Amino acid sequence: YHDVTTVIHALEFGDEVSVVPASTLRFSCDPLPGVSVEANLAYRAVLAAAEAFECEPLVEVSITKHIPHAAGLGGASSDAGAVLRALASMWGLSPSEPRLVDVARSLGADVPFFLAPGAALYTGRGDVLSATLPPLSLPIVLAMPEQRCPTSEVYAAFDAGKQLPPEAPDELVSALGRGDAAAVAALLRNNLAAAALTVAPAMGDLLGVVRRSPGVLGTVVCGSGSAIAGVCATMDAATKAAETVRAAGSWSTVTRTVASPHELGDGK
Repeated sequence: YHDVTTVIHALEFGDEVSVVPASTLRFSCDPLPGVSVEANLAYRAVLAAAEAFECEPLVEVSITKHIPHAAGLGGASSDAGAVLRALASMWGLSPSEPRLVDVARSLGADVPFFLAPGAALYTGRGDVLSATLPPLSLPIVLAMPEQRCPTSEVYAAFDAGKQLPPEAPDELVSALGRGDAAAVAALLRNNLAAAALTVAPAMGDLLGVVRRSPGVLGTVVCGSGSAIAGVCATMDAATKAAETVRAAGSWSTVTRTVASPHELGDGK
């Protein structure tokens, strides 16, 4: 793990997660993203929570995947967080219950964010909540080339490169605080981007396609890649940018930032 300072904002786009009471633990994930059920982070979340709270894991968990694998969009982590939120609700716990947060942190650095997704500043290894931020509703275009960015390879490239001091998030935090969408878009930064582009050069071409699309206010590499996000002036601009990306042969979808788990729907 590395020391991380990151501003995270939830998206409406995501996987569908259902958690309901059952007579025994049942789990399904479609499609299963190249891992066994036992290795699936959401499945591990059920077992870890049950052990931490000494509860029987008598639930049926069903996941329908929409988030592409290895995209940097928190697919597995958001699934695990959704499962933990659902279990907390079933067991009469607050999502901020310290033991639940500890379970989330044990599963992955960004899982705690998905206990109460919205907008937040995280530090530590990316798992320590530093500040809850005012969320915005922003049209977003997501795009991703066929070439993927394995996280381990991106961090290896980052460690091997010249280490520049990261920019402080103060201006971005301030822009979110005053609801300035244009400033937020202009201040998007990711100092893993250069390393990610060495691992997956196709991302560079795709960034250019999105940046040149009318109405795109700013772009950023998502996590360690390989997806990129563009903040758009309007939903129509986001839709047209996505159409341009698809015409160039890459995956793309349109979504928006959201303020809370309630906007995502029960169990998502």
